[in-house]
Amino acid sequence: MSYCVNCGVKLEESLTKCPLCNTPVINPNILKRMEPTPAYPQKSATMEEARRHDWGILLTIVLSATAISCGLLNLFVFRSGMWSLLIIGACILIWVFALPTVIYSRIPIYFSLLFDGFAVVVYLYMISRVTPSDHWFFSLALPITLLVTFEMIVFAFLYRKVSHSFLAIALYFFIEIPILCIGIELLTRLYFAAPVRLVWSAIVLVPCVVIVFALITVLSRKRLRDSIRRRLHF
Repeated sequence: MSYCVNCGVKLEESLTKCPLCNTPVINPNILKRMEPTPAYPQKSATMEEARRHDWGILLTIVLSATAISCGLLNLFVFRSGMWSLLIIGACILIWVFALPTVIYSRIPIYFSLLFDGFAVVVYLYMISRVTPSDHWFFSLALPITLLVTFEMIVFAFLYRKVSHSFLAIALYFFIEIPILCIGIELLTRLYFAAPVRLVWSAIVLVPCVVIVFALITVLSRKRLRDSIRRRLHF
């Protein structure tokens, strides 16, 4: 004998629903054979990841909108000075730096570095247009930017064509750092019409020369080189 789960009235075995409250009669054995429905999906939903091209489009739209908006504000609203050139130049600089990573990755490294240097020159030139004089740009900013760009291209060439071991990278670094410091100090002294001599760059030069000779010695001696690599775990 079974009972209605709703009103508790006795039910005959042949009934499919309660005659008093019309509640369906379900055999407990049938419930045991039924597979339980999970409360959450068995398979996690898959979402398509954004591609590099999509990020490039987003970055281009954001930077373009920023540059155009600031240019229009400078043209029609805040007309005092060419302040928008600073923001437009910064947007161009960010776009150029992001070009090989999120927009187009097949650019040769040398052209990419050259393009980066050119973008920095353009941005500095835009800054010079809103300053009282552009003498600092041609006498100081432009030569230093060209020197840094040249050193980066040389570093990339040595890394790709000569050696890219840790000791070789350290050697390239300690050769180029004093050259850059000497160039900056000489250009700065010429700009301010000071006597052409080395002061603070000489302090950088001396330890770098010692480190360079030490690295050349290590790289030229295979047993010494292998011993240092084992001790430093690289």
